[in-house]
Amino acid sequence: MRRTSIYLDPELEVLLKLEMRRQKRPMAEIVREAVQAYVTREPRLGPPGAGAFSSGRSDTASRVDEILTTTGFGAARAVRSTRTRKR
Repeated sequence: MRRTSIYLDPELEVLLKLEMRRQKRPMAEIVREAVQAYVTREPRLGPPGAGAFSSGRSDTASRVDEILTTTGFGAARAVRSTRTRKR
């Protein structure tokens, strides 16, 4: 475990100390339990747009090289001439 510091409003600190005495458990244990409950109360969502598009195929990952070759993605392009800018 890692140690961390938190700041509590005085009223919340009193309530936490009362709960600690009522349960006869260490404050840190109660705080860990509360944080765990808070961060796991809702399922985690994927990034925005995840799963929004479907090709209707389930073998895309195993056919990646074939698909990229067919679409021409990554094929060599004409190299642009590079000029140095005057500053």
